[in-house]
Amino acid sequence: MPDKKLHLTAFMRPVTLHTGGWRYPGAAPDANFNLSHLKSFITKLEAAKFDAFFMADHLAVLNMPVEALKRSHTVTSFEPFTLLSALSVVTEKIGLAATASTTYEQPYHIARRFASLDHLSSGRAAWNIVTTGNPESAKNFNLDEHVEHAERYKRAREFYDVVTGLWDSFADDAFIRDQESGVFFDPEKLHVLNHRGEELKVRGPLNIARPVQGWPVIVQAGQSEPGRQLAAETAEAVFCSPRDIESAKALYADIKGRVVAAGREKSHLKILPAAFIVIGDTVEEAREKRLKLDSLVHYDSAIASLSVVLGADASGFDPDGPLPSELPETNASKTGREGVLQLARDEGLTVRQLAQRYGGFSGLAFVGTPQTIADELQTWLDEEAADGFTVVFPFLPQGLDDVTQRLVPELQRRGIFRDDYEGSTLREHLGLPRPKNQFFE
Repeated sequence: MPDKKLHLTAFMRPVTLHTGGWRYPGAAPDANFNLSHLKSFITKLEAAKFDAFFMADHLAVLNMPVEALKRSHTVTSFEPFTLLSALSVVTEKIGLAATASTTYEQPYHIARRFASLDHLSSGRAAWNIVTTGNPESAKNFNLDEHVEHAERYKRAREFYDVVTGLWDSFADDAFIRDQESGVFFDPEKLHVLNHRGEELKVRGPLNIARPVQGWPVIVQAGQSEPGRQLAAETAEAVFCSPRDIESAKALYADIKGRVVAAGREKSHLKILPAAFIVIGDTVEEAREKRLKLDSLVHYDSAIASLSVVLGADASGFDPDGPLPSELPETNASKTGREGVLQLARDEGLTVRQLAQRYGGFSGLAFVGTPQTIADELQTWLDEEAADGFTVVFPFLPQGLDDVTQRLVPELQRRGIFRDDYEGSTLREHLGLPRPKNQFFE
């Protein structure tokens, strides 16, 4: 029996990221805004013993050309706390993770919402700290220009200190609720934060009892230099997007090294790369599914995405021919461009297929049978490229069913994924300690 086990979270937006996913045969085109569908998805994930349902969020309509925007199934979706609170009622064990911005929110609001969700779910909440990359968001929050990258991360670090300080406003045993004496709580076990920093001024205390988990689990998604450092100092799970196992191992070693340098146990941070999973009865069938899915990305949107990555206008290329071997020089990312060229060579893709890949989902993908994909996931775990994966489903519900009903049993057979939950909180699922109260322990 292997000592290490994979952790699996489901990345929901609240459905698939793939631009063509809503058009795939059998897919529910309205799933992004349909509570009945979402309830069925999360109950299937819980039955498969997933660690968490991880919901992304956006504070503005995505900044993309109208031609692409009108084809996006993620133009509208539920507000995360409203949805996850509703889903907490139909589940018992699976974690509930939500994105919330430190740039355009106030720490008291964030602390209060996550504390509420943690109590409502009996200890299953997680906060994905983001600094918001979409410049259009600024215009929805009384600003004309997006906050600079360095300033966003500076605020995020202080924001974390304030939120966790607010979660520790009350000692765990502050609430006596003695009906006979009439004493509801002990004032000696209430801490007023009185935070005054460079970015934030927050008095406190939070008007909610300390969360069930002490603090909801902290997730971080940045891969930039400040993002990695923020993760090392504060995060308990990292959502990242390496392109292959070698880059993943380098990222893993770097962040885990920073964790140790920050005085923390490296096992107290889980690295969970995004993984797009397509399953077939044979590898060839799985690849055909991927090609079918990519073909549902409209060409006008797809070729625009390819042009951005290449740093050159690809609209004049022969859609059904190979990518030209001679491309004009560019100031675009050479790494990104070389990745396109390598993909075209490896899979023999036409310009159309390549464009639709980049217009759909171009990140890390595992495409094959339950057995071949399990082999790959086990290699990543064994070679310290990941502690688990944040699964991105190609289409729903079938793509989710393939993972939960075919891949998960294969992972369980190998002993690298749990057969059942051993605890009831998300911290217990992830093997994370409950934080001590910084003011009362």
